[in-house]
Amino acid sequence: MVAATGNADTTVGHGELIKAVERALTTHGRALLTGPAGAGKTEALATVAAAASARHETVLRLTPEAADQWIPEASAAALLASVPAAALERLSGPQRTAIALLCRETDAPRAGRDHVALRLAVVEVLRTLATANPVLLVLDNAQWLDAESTDLLRFALRLTPPRVRVLVAECVQGGAPVGGPLCGPGTPAIRVPALGADEIAELLARHGLPARLAGRIHQASGGNPRLALALGHSLAEAAEARDGSAHHADPLPLSGQARDVARRLLAEAPAQARRTLLLAALAARPTTGLLRRAGRPDAEAELAEAERAALVTVGEDGAVAFTAGALPMALAADARWPERAAAHAALANAVDDPVQAVRHRALAVDTPDEWLAAEITEAAASCRRRGQRALAAELGLLAAERTPSNRAGDELSRLVAAAGAAGWAGRADLARRATRAVLARDASPADRVRARLAVIDAAGQALADLDETFAYAMDDAAADPALRAAVQLRIATKYNLSDGDPVRSRDAAAEAARLAALGGDQVAEAMALTVRARMGRILGDPDAEDILAEALALPAPEVPLGMRNAPQYLAVRHALFDDGLADARRQLLVLLPAVRRTGSAEDVFEVLRSLTEVELRRGRCALASAHARRALELTIEAGLSPGPAWYAAAMAEAVGGSFARAAAYARRGIQASEEEHDQVFLSRSLYALGLTELATGEAAAAVATLRRVAELEEAQQVVDPSILRWHGELAEALVAADAPDEAAELLASVRTVALRLGRTAVLPALDRARGLCLSAQGDADAAVDLLAATADRFAALQLPVERGRTLLALARVERRRRRRAPARAALGAAAEVFAAAGAKPWAELAEEHRDHTPAAAAGGPAVALAALTEAETRLALLVAEGASNQEAAAKLFVSVKTVEARLTRIYQKLRVRSRAQLATTHRTP
Repeated sequence: MVAATGNADTTVGHGELIKAVERALTTHGRALLTGPAGAGKTEALATVAAAASARHETVLRLTPEAADQWIPEASAAALLASVPAAALERLSGPQRTAIALLCRETDAPRAGRDHVALRLAVVEVLRTLATANPVLLVLDNAQWLDAESTDLLRFALRLTPPRVRVLVAECVQGGAPVGGPLCGPGTPAIRVPALGADEIAELLARHGLPARLAGRIHQASGGNPRLALALGHSLAEAAEARDGSAHHADPLPLSGQARDVARRLLAEAPAQARRTLLLAALAARPTTGLLRRAGRPDAEAELAEAERAALVTVGEDGAVAFTAGALPMALAADARWPERAAAHAALANAVDDPVQAVRHRALAVDTPDEWLAAEITEAAASCRRRGQRALAAELGLLAAERTPSNRAGDELSRLVAAAGAAGWAGRADLARRATRAVLARDASPADRVRARLAVIDAAGQALADLDETFAYAMDDAAADPALRAAVQLRIATKYNLSDGDPVRSRDAAAEAARLAALGGDQVAEAMALTVRARMGRILGDPDAEDILAEALALPAPEVPLGMRNAPQYLAVRHALFDDGLADARRQLLVLLPAVRRTGSAEDVFEVLRSLTEVELRRGRCALASAHARRALELTIEAGLSPGPAWYAAAMAEAVGGSFARAAAYARRGIQASEEEHDQVFLSRSLYALGLTELATGEAAAAVATLRRVAELEEAQQVVDPSILRWHGELAEALVAADAPDEAAELLASVRTVALRLGRTAVLPALDRARGLCLSAQGDADAAVDLLAATADRFAALQLPVERGRTLLALARVERRRRRRAPARAALGAAAEVFAAAGAKPWAELAEEHRDHTPAAAAGGPAVALAALTEAETRLALLVAEGASNQEAAAKLFVSVKTVEARLTRIYQKLRVRSRAQLATTHRTP
């Protein structure tokens, strides 16, 4: 663990970097590590040095500080002072004297110092040390070496034997490092890469920080681990001081070490570029043209310097983007008020967008002005019409700040409008700020309710900690049935999402519909009926579709805000559940541009998530991945709850990308959902992880994960099996884990429910699992017939990924009954189906299985191996590779007794008596 003020944890995301350094040291004997401050260079050096020490190498460390660069020979003296005394005993008299003089252990002779003796002494010391053991010289902060030490070490390293290796790290923002000449020509220069969002999530988790913040912290830090940790700690501390929990949309505080790291990065920029960078930091969409018009005629040249320092990137169209979001924050925070005001005034005259011109004019002054406040209010209204609700919220708050004190009514209405815009935009920070201001004024109960509803709406999935807000809102709404309906509708959402109780959610939605009808609010009534219908479907209520039809019959906006509770959207979800994919896709593509116009990031995300699921089901994996990627980007940009986006990304990767990335996304989704008490997407992320574990052969882990899904669904009283189709996956995992009877019992119970509810779309997946179950129970012929028929059904339903998975299952059954030709044919067909669908990881899986299925049908060990079950095969491979019973049990998540029992069956089937014979059987082609 590293404290907030410590170095970054380079073990996260830098495994390949360490390997590259080790390769360079092995091949060249030299390596130069470069990167900006906080990238993790020091920790990388420590990792390599620790490995060298473990190999009994002599490790010499030198870490100069900034002040040392101005003290002649300071670093060389520090290095030699750390050398063991035994290495100095073989030196000649002049050489020992030269080192003593360097280390200030004796007075300088009248004749002056012998610089040749000093150079040769350093060479001899390194040679002496290398005689006993290899030597690794680790030099950190090479940029702070004084010139004399640099010259001395350069000479010595040219003459040292190959057993002396050198690893140098230098803080380099951009441009060429100075450490190259020190190491010699041809030294590999390895730049420390920025961490990805996945790695930032892991880093935060290791340090006890909420993983749900990873997307925004990655964006703000640019992947710099020290800056990411500092931001994470600052945010956690600020949240704890407020209410004890960090929200995914909280503003990132740039204080303490976070500001220090950002300042150190910005210090690389030339002084003349700072004014240009400040303008870019304050502009909403900076371009080189805008900066020139704002009074920086040399903007291109100054930005080129900043780009070489890795502070910004400049696109072909002149668009300017900072490499880390904390950099513009630091620039703005460090600028004095007159500088910021002048910059905003310059930008107000330079921008083309009248809304941005008003915004900059408002930020250029700090005094009340009703004319300006009215202009800002109109600009906010324009933003709402354009769907720019986050900007509308920001402008609404700004308008309230510029409103004179004698216009209290105008100020209050602007604050309420700002709160509402922030709620729909998902900007919890702006919603809380506006609501605090509303509650501090003489606001009506209705205004207080609307402000509190904005806080609830902006919270996304994190509703568990808002009980007090709900209570106050309901109390203020007591006299108004329409307002009570609005509060009750959100309570219904909270009961399902956070409490995992669809029964209470359904009842609360019914009450919300009654209140909305009483208050004459047909839009709220339709949304309440939609929630009731959704909960009814989950619970298996026979009247759920009738209630949805009732909601659809009510007059409502074509694209209402709050897409999740819109009846037309639930109709799309039901079509997806029933595999009416063409209809679902057509309606979603109509909704997508419409919801973009509303400016609700949550609504856009909902449509993108559903498109991801539809395209995955249709076998259009590339399209699904594009939708999932956009959903994740939107989540980070808008500060939405990340759990749903990581679930969508996990599913896209599990079908069309990489099983490893799918598991990583799923684990992040699990952690984020647990942090936000989101029971709905906790189940979904667990399902994504279980599917990945099943695909990669981790049967026991898949059983454990999918059983958690089953337990969550049981606790939530979920009846309908079409909503989250985990049942077939759990049954397949149980078969693979040698529990076919339990799998058969599960399948029978689910089939009964599916038939009772008319959910025929789930039956083919259940039949696939049943086919594997029949095979494990000894009825191979029936298994083959059922799997072949199921594959044909999936083909007729135009569900290629499901068909491919069924062909894989058929191949496994054929292999088990030693029919290699049909097995290879099924694997080949599966590979073709997966390839056509873009299901890359599944295609690779099919090819891998085909490679391990010989075309010949001759007898021998390979045929015997085919008789093993999947669980037996995995155990046989582990034991053949040398795993003990205890090690195999740990890897397979079973008991040692289970391993022993399986080994007995394996020995009997393969007719071997020992581990050695098993290993021989495994190696036989």
